[in-house]
Amino acid sequence: MAELERLVGGIDFGEGPRWRDGRLWYSDFYQQSVYTVDLDGKRERVLRIDDAPSGLGWLPNGDLLVVSMEHRQVLRYDGTTTSVHADLSQIVGGRCNDMVVDALGRAYVGNFGYAADEKSRPEPTALVRVDPDGAATPVGTPLAFPNGSMITPDGETLIVGESMGQRLTAFRIDDEGELGDGRVFAETVGRAPDGACLDAEGAVWFADAGRPGNAVVRVADGGEELTKLDTPMPTFACMLGGEDRRLLFVLVAPGSSERKAAGKAEGALLITEVETPGAGFP
Repeated sequence: MAELERLVGGIDFGEGPRWRDGRLWYSDFYQQSVYTVDLDGKRERVLRIDDAPSGLGWLPNGDLLVVSMEHRQVLRYDGTTTSVHADLSQIVGGRCNDMVVDALGRAYVGNFGYAADEKSRPEPTALVRVDPDGAATPVGTPLAFPNGSMITPDGETLIVGESMGQRLTAFRIDDEGELGDGRVFAETVGRAPDGACLDAEGAVWFADAGRPGNAVVRVADGGEELTKLDTPMPTFACMLGGEDRRLLFVLVAPGSSERKAAGKAEGALLITEVETPGAGFP
């Protein structure tokens, strides 16, 4: 495995990396934009919104779904027009964040579960399923800051990182999109799983957003730590992509807070090649 190399810089805070149509897509909270980057490092802005964008995904017809964090909405972009696909403001207790969209267009959206200010205390919160028609329903059991969600290639299992719970939790998905009882996929003691992706051996790559963090980690079902790659600054998301899905993309930034990242363009998208290709969603 080669060392991580910089593909592009100039990022404030990148999140939600996704591989599609020969490009890596990602959100930048503080630049309020969704970008694409090709393998030559050419970056293009796809969409700008009046909020912090986070999780990304696509409906079966190709429309882009974007999580709008502060507004607690899922937006829909058809290439020309942006509209509200689902309003979660009356369902969730804090900012929305990461999201995974399955093959049927059902989106599973995470949220902080509490107002991220010094007066609030973390509270467990459930994922919200947004159906293709925009109907939104809380699903599964409460989680400790759900982040980085993934769905297996067969569409039958959803795995989600619990950043504050220091674990990955797996749920069975029934035919209606409901989540069954959760089980521990991996304990990640001392690590805070953030953005994550699956590979073809059933292992998970996740960005360790804990302190000191500064690493992406590959773990097997059961919790065995298989690989760790150190990063030059904190990392918050990763994705397997490329033609054969053997390229690991990693988003790094000086921090997640506005004070540390906004307007500084000190973050970057890193890349390396790995042996096992990506699988499933995103």
